[in-house]
Amino acid sequence: MSSFLKNRIKSIGYAANGALLLLRTEASAKVQAAIACLTVIAGFCFGISAVEWMLQLLAIAIVMSLEGVNTAIEKIADFVHPDHHDKIGIIKDISAGAVFIAAVSAMIIGGIIYIPRIF
Repeated sequence: MSSFLKNRIKSIGYAANGALLLLRTEASAKVQAAIACLTVIAGFCFGISAVEWMLQLLAIAIVMSLEGVNTAIEKIADFVHPDHHDKIGIIKDISAGAVFIAAVSAMIIGGIIYIPRIF
């Protein structure tokens, strides 16, 4: 096996480990993963279309990915400046705001998909 392929396999391992670490250590990622699981179950129960599945899975992926980026930014900020600092607080707030925007958008997508099926 070429060193290029070995390195790509190692990279996938590191990425999978990072995703598991996020899910094991971050409360908000656990909550979002639980909501994602419920949404997937709802998709099967309501028989949503292929396009709706794509939009739902894309929304889940964006929220979970941004949660990982937000966590990484917070960890870096805490490492660089462990004490409270106003500018670090602003950086953390903006990062969390990005997750919030994605989560609200995902809820709207979920509403568009599921509200007509419920009522």
